[in-house]
Amino acid sequence: MYSNRRVFMKGLGGTCLGAAGSRYSRAFAQSASANSVPAPAESGIDHIVIVTMENRSFDHLLGWLPNANGIPNWLTYPDPSGARHLVYSLAPDYTGCSHPDPDHSYDGSRICYDGGTMQGFLLDTSNDVYCIGYYNASDIPFYAALAQTYTACDNWHAAILGPTFPNRMFIWAAQTDRLGDTFELSSLPTIFDALDAANISHRYYFNNVPYLALWGLKYVSSTALYANFLSDAATGNLPAVSFVDPRYTVLDDGTGNDDHPHADIRNGDAFLSQVYHALAAGPNWANTVLIVMFDEWGGFFEHVAPPRVVAPANSPDQDLVDGAALLGFRVPTVIASPFTKAIPGQPNPVDHALYDHTSALKLIEWRWGLPPLTARDSSGAIGNPATNFNFNSPDASVPALPMPHEVFARPCFSGLSGGLFDASNPASSGQQSRTQTQSATRQNEFAGLDKSTLVRDFVDHPHIQSLAKQSFK
Repeated sequence: MYSNRRVFMKGLGGTCLGAAGSRYSRAFAQSASANSVPAPAESGIDHIVIVTMENRSFDHLLGWLPNANGIPNWLTYPDPSGARHLVYSLAPDYTGCSHPDPDHSYDGSRICYDGGTMQGFLLDTSNDVYCIGYYNASDIPFYAALAQTYTACDNWHAAILGPTFPNRMFIWAAQTDRLGDTFELSSLPTIFDALDAANISHRYYFNNVPYLALWGLKYVSSTALYANFLSDAATGNLPAVSFVDPRYTVLDDGTGNDDHPHADIRNGDAFLSQVYHALAAGPNWANTVLIVMFDEWGGFFEHVAPPRVVAPANSPDQDLVDGAALLGFRVPTVIASPFTKAIPGQPNPVDHALYDHTSALKLIEWRWGLPPLTARDSSGAIGNPATNFNFNSPDASVPALPMPHEVFARPCFSGLSGGLFDASNPASSGQQSRTQTQSATRQNEFAGLDKSTLVRDFVDHPHIQSLAKQSFK
C-alpha cells in the first residue's frame, strides 16, 4: 500500500480546500459580483486562443494548488480485494511507461464514477495504481506557475463522461455524435460555422494529426500549421478565434507533447510554455485570452463527482435523468490573460464556478454576439468565464514564468511489469494478464485517426501541402 505521508503532504503543499479555501471562495465570489461586465465589443477582448491537451484530471495535475478544491488528506481507493491504497506522487516517473493507460472509455468511466461515490478507479480491472498517482508543482514548473499567476478553474468539467473524441466534439460543436473514439465523418455544425457566418476571423492550428479531419475537408481552408501559429502570434496576425492542438501521442515513441499517456509530461509543459510566451511576447497580448484545458481526465482519479446538466437534443448519451447527462470528471483548466491575472499581494485566483468545455464556446459567443449551438451552451447552468474576468483593471504586464525545454523521452511502448496487480500479489491472481491483454487491444485514438483516409486526404490537400512546404523553407 502506498502510504508515504511525508511525500504526500509535500505534494499538497499543506493546502486543501478547508476553512481558508471556503473564505477565499466567498471573497472570489464577492469580487466577481462586484466586477462590472462591459458590453462585449468594449471588453478589450479581441483574440481568444483555446489550447486543448490530453487526458489528465484536476486532482492528478493540480491537486496541490493553493485555494483550490484539491486532493483531500489521506485520500484512498479500494482495489478489487478490498484493500485501500493512498494516492501517491508519481515523480520521477514522468511517463507511466510501466503501467497501462488508465481506462477512460464511456463504460469504464462509469465504473470509476461508482454511482457518484468516485471510489471505482481501482475497481476498474483495466487499471493499476498509476491511475491514483499525482504530480506536484515542481514536476510541471511552467503550468504550475501559470496556474498561480493567472486564474485556475477548479470546477471545470469535461463535457461528457466519456473518452477523447466525444469531448473534443463538444469543444467544437457543443454536442457529440459519438460515444467512442470512432472515425466516421461528422456533419455536426461547429463554432467555425457560426464564426464564418458572422464574418469573424478564425483558424485551427495543428501539429501532427488534424482533429478537424473528422469533418472531411470542410474546414481545410481555415486550418494552418503550428509553425504558422507561432509566426502569427509574433507578427500580430492572429485571427479573432484560434484553436491550437499539441503534437498528439500517436505511438509510445516519445514524440508526443499532448500529455496523453505515455507522453512525458515535461514535454507537454514545454509546449504550453512556448504557446504562452509566443502570445505574451506578441503585440496582441493586451487583448488576448488564452484558455488551456484538457479534453478529458484520462482515467486518473478525481474526488469530485460531476453534476448532471442538460443534454443536447439527439444526444447519443443514453445515461440521462430527466433529460440531463453527467458531465465528465474535472480537468485542470487555466485561463491566462490580462483579465485573469492575480492581483499582487492577494491569493492566487481560483474560479469555482461550474464550467464545461462549452464554456469556452459561451465566451466566444458572448464576445461576438453569436447564437448558441445547442441547449448545452445556451444553458444557464454552465458558466461563461467572462462573468469573473477583471475588466475594471486588466494587467497586461508579462511576468517571468519558467521556460522549460523539451526533454528526450525514450520510447516506452507500454511495458507492464510491476504495479499493483502483478503476479507477486496473491490478492490479484490473473489480474496482470487480463490488464496486459486489454491494454494490448486498446488502440490509441490518434493512432487510428492518423491512419484514416480522412486524415490522409486532409493533409494531402494542396492548402496543407503549401503550408508545409513554406514551413520547411
